[in-house]
Amino acid sequence: MFHGGHEHSGRFHELVDALDLNDVSVFAWDARGHGHSSGDRGYARHFHDFVRDADLFIRHISETYDIACEDMMFLGHSVGSVILSTWLLDYARPVRGAILGSPAFNVKLYVPLARPALRLWQKIQPDAYVNSYVKPGMLTHDQTEAEARANDPLISPKIAVRVLNSLYRTADRVIESASAINVPVLLLSANRDYVVHQKAQKQFFENLSSTHKEMICLDDFYHEVFHESERHIAVEHARRFITECFQRQYPGEVKTSVSPEHMASIDGSIRANVREYENLTKPLNWHDPERWLFALTRLAFNTLGRLSKGIRIGWRYGFDSGSSLNHVYQNRPQGALLLGKLFDYFYLRTPGWEGIRERAQNLKLVLHDHIEQRLAQQSSVEIVDVAAGPGRYLVETAKKYDGQNVNIVCRDKDVAGLAEGLQLAQRMGTENVRYEQGDAFSAESLQNLEKQPDVVIVSGLYELFEDNNLILQSLQAIYATLKPGGVLIYTNQPFHPQLELIARTLNNRDGQPWIMRPRSQYEINHLVARAGFVPEHTLMDREGIFTVNVAHKV
Repeated sequence: MFHGGHEHSGRFHELVDALDLNDVSVFAWDARGHGHSSGDRGYARHFHDFVRDADLFIRHISETYDIACEDMMFLGHSVGSVILSTWLLDYARPVRGAILGSPAFNVKLYVPLARPALRLWQKIQPDAYVNSYVKPGMLTHDQTEAEARANDPLISPKIAVRVLNSLYRTADRVIESASAINVPVLLLSANRDYVVHQKAQKQFFENLSSTHKEMICLDDFYHEVFHESERHIAVEHARRFITECFQRQYPGEVKTSVSPEHMASIDGSIRANVREYENLTKPLNWHDPERWLFALTRLAFNTLGRLSKGIRIGWRYGFDSGSSLNHVYQNRPQGALLLGKLFDYFYLRTPGWEGIRERAQNLKLVLHDHIEQRLAQQSSVEIVDVAAGPGRYLVETAKKYDGQNVNIVCRDKDVAGLAEGLQLAQRMGTENVRYEQGDAFSAESLQNLEKQPDVVIVSGLYELFEDNNLILQSLQAIYATLKPGGVLIYTNQPFHPQLELIARTLNNRDGQPWIMRPRSQYEINHLVARAGFVPEHTLMDREGIFTVNVAHKV
């Protein structure tokens, strides 16, 4: 169970009793900054901190009590429902089903221009707070419940402005990408909700690709559907849905075909992503104003933009090349004249490049964790990145483990990127990194590795290719290459806020339009499982652009 904003898990006690599920264990926890949990009241660095916490909590329950994720049901209320929805989208774990009570996808702000004002306020005062305008009487008709809430010492009216702003951005993304959620969902919506907009809930529900989904609008209910005067109605719907989901056989079988046509037929998110990719490959009509706007943007990038070092590298080697990423990782604005440095400053702070740098940090966290685990069990660790480019984060990792028999091979088809990486390794004085040409999609190429790897990394590669069969071919070749019990660390790009801008203005390493093919976490995990791996763990950046994932060869 996931409580709402300003709330705490203790307020679920009555609901647990009312559900009367005597053969079901129920777990709940206080989110950071709420109830008995530590942290400033109502504060997080970003809304996704709550989602990451939720994933850790779910994994903790699974490991501690030996309960498989696919044998779990989930229930959220208000902001807790958004945490749960985001987790279902971003982490794509197999579950029995989810109940979303009054999901706060779009909080009502009665002050004109409140959202732009909140964004401006965060820029001026990053850690500012606001107090909730909502009074207990606006949440429930039950006066006893309203008084209990008003007098609850664990409820705080404070919420950080950065949480509100990131909640709005995350909720917009979840609504737009809800087709990637295909688990059973029951959405309980209050028809007289003074806190959140019902329209956003309906948009989310319509976008879901779940074959088993229900949206029930509760007449004359305020926001607190599980604490309303007639809450037995909401409770009865929840009990029925939970029972139905546990009685259904979990549909987790692996499909026998991964052709684009078959994948599109089984999952709405894949249909949406394939359609988006195909639209980006087609030129816009000559009379479409956007065509000329993108043409002007491309012209600006290809003329004045070349004053920026990052943009100049992009035009020379491709904006998706290892050389381009190496400049992004360095994150030091450079260029001709002061204007060039200014262009480079804003170029490096676009959402995609911010996400790339966070992805690199997550990669290092995951990689270091697995190196430590293996060094505790064996004398050496062999690591291969099949599309590394210069591999700056790998050189930094090699430097950290210098002298500990951690050997890293950086492979790529891009000779320029490999040469740049070799120079970087020489400058940093690392001797346990080797650079060699290799094709990540060729089983024959991967068989030429000198040593069988413990860890294989595929980072920033698969979103450049549309064909799922090609991805599967690469994953199967990697599976055959890995040692038994080995680890695959793979990245994914489920979403990008500037997908069309990039496709219509920038070039890739082959000199063609840089058209990316986003895949939902469900889709990429499906392909990884088809290759024989068991997906186990995911780290997502704050804006939902990139994931870093771990799977094992069992």
